[in-house]
Amino acid sequence: MALEPFINSEPFTFGVELEIQVVNTHDYDLTRAASDLMRLIKDEKIPGNITPEITESMIELSTGICTTHEQAVTDLRTIRDTLVAAADQLNVGLAGGGTHAFQQWSDRQIYDAPRFQYISELYGYLAKQFTVFGQHVHIGCPDPNSALFLLHSMSRYIPHFIALSASSPYIQGVDTGFHSARLNSVFAFPLSGRAPFVLTWDSFEEYFSKMVNTGVVNSMKDFYWDIRPKPGFGTIEVRVMDTPLSVDRAAAIACYIQTLSRYLLLDKPLMPAEDDYLVYTFNRFEACRFGLEGMCIHPQTGERRTIGEDILATLDVLAPHAEALGSQAALAQVADIARGMNDATWLRGVFDKEKSLHEAVRQQCLQWRQ
Repeated sequence: MALEPFINSEPFTFGVELEIQVVNTHDYDLTRAASDLMRLIKDEKIPGNITPEITESMIELSTGICTTHEQAVTDLRTIRDTLVAAADQLNVGLAGGGTHAFQQWSDRQIYDAPRFQYISELYGYLAKQFTVFGQHVHIGCPDPNSALFLLHSMSRYIPHFIALSASSPYIQGVDTGFHSARLNSVFAFPLSGRAPFVLTWDSFEEYFSKMVNTGVVNSMKDFYWDIRPKPGFGTIEVRVMDTPLSVDRAAAIACYIQTLSRYLLLDKPLMPAEDDYLVYTFNRFEACRFGLEGMCIHPQTGERRTIGEDILATLDVLAPHAEALGSQAALAQVADIARGMNDATWLRGVFDKEKSLHEAVRQQCLQWRQ
């Protein structure tokens, strides 16, 4: 099977995908209502899509192609409101968050679709354990070589995206000690982690062909990389974020990635190198474990600082690009998170006050509606 051709797209356009929790309104555990939600909203006109995910307790919303922060916020709120109205009819709740705080993975039911059934058969219990909820952001690229350059340049900022979006401190009723425990579930899959270091599309096609010949992959969907090219969309897809607790926060993080992309492709402040990945796994772990207080090491200078400090320093150099894209309000929200708290810290605060994970999930549902 050949790799689909890369469809050049308008640079720095973007799209947002969010995987959402579907919970009951009795004890706020996950519930099996995705099929019913899909039936209710099938005729609704929205600026994007709503699709099922791997289990009956998940649903995914996605925007169309966005150009500005304002458009992304408007479209995400419209799609969210459509879903919330349908959920209210079914008396179920919707929530962001990278993991559900106390659900048991063994209770999950795989959604009745061929690809999801195939994944279940291939990966066994990992498929049900994959009831975790992420935000994916697509960034338009003018050509395939630019896409690969951007993918590898962007890898240095992966800790930023993890720490800003982290919202999965609890798994099966236990505080994991992580800000993003969700990514540990993703890492269990054999084709997760980082993309191979190639900077030309010819080299990438050669790599893909070799992987197909091994029988390990059939399409790009089989790669669970932190960032992967999506040739049919003409984008790279950043996949490390937990689903934030609100669509406004999701839009702000997406626009941070958009603005960063413009900076990296136009200014080319660093030339990607294979050695950049020497610190990649360490930086990624620090972000997952400690959030904004984690340490990150600059791959080319060796400088160390907290991820929160690194984000604020990055925002300073992005200012002219934010002005060009109209993303100043989004980046102001990102600065507020970097100086304050992410969703994981907020969730821990709710639990510390209420001493109830059920109440924490109830409050997550309220956050989602705002």
